[in-house]
Amino acid sequence: MATVHPSADHLANRVVIVTGAGSGIGRATAIAFAEVGAHVLGVGRRKEALEETARRHPAIEAFAADICSDDAPEAIIDAAGSRWGRVDVLVNNAGAAAIVPLAEVTRSGINDLFALNVTAPSLLARATLPHLREVQGSIVNVSSTFGHRPLAEGSHYAASKSAMEMLTKSWALELAPEKIRVNAVAPGPTESNALAASGLDEDVVDRIKREEADRIPLGRRGTPDDVAAWIVRLADPDSTWLTGQILTVDGGLELT
Repeated sequence: MATVHPSADHLANRVVIVTGAGSGIGRATAIAFAEVGAHVLGVGRRKEALEETARRHPAIEAFAADICSDDAPEAIIDAAGSRWGRVDVLVNNAGAAAIVPLAEVTRSGINDLFALNVTAPSLLARATLPHLREVQGSIVNVSSTFGHRPLAEGSHYAASKSAMEMLTKSWALELAPEKIRVNAVAPGPTESNALAASGLDEDVVDRIKREEADRIPLGRRGTPDDVAAWIVRLADPDSTWLTGQILTVDGGLELT
């Protein structure tokens, strides 16, 4: 579990929405916020996975929704607002990786990827704004190391995460007068189901993981808890002078 005790007093009884909370970084993030006293609405498409996350801590409530559906943003915000009466933090974590060579890309594949990785978090952020304005809250977006470095055969995934990083900086500038902070974490290769979910064969996934670990200066892939700890810290309301930042958490991969 992530250990973020210095933020405990600052986040107690705050309300946090975490998308993609059914596994990986999203699940670890929901648990990390709950452990420091926040109320967490864990959002995702897979009801059973969300319920497993909720069983990890009584402060987490599951809300099954496809964030790409037209009515999802308002439904998610209404669920948090009706339960706790406020929203202090939005964590835009839900997304998908896509390893597709340029010769194989399709219009529908590109559209679906950007709908999930760019459009859906944008519309959810818009829907959350009235609550964030009331409490001078914050948004934490989840990008990737490949949001600011190239990825062969994953160009559109990298482009979608690059878009998320520019949204982070632009929203931070736009919302600063209202004291709403917007930051992002950019994880490096992290243990999760993302590679398997991208449709790659198991042996290919294993090879990619070995190659990634070999390239990382600290000698290993990250864990979801490694990333979740920094998401909590960026959301900490005591960090009143930090906005528009992209924090790369990748074991030094960015330096190579």
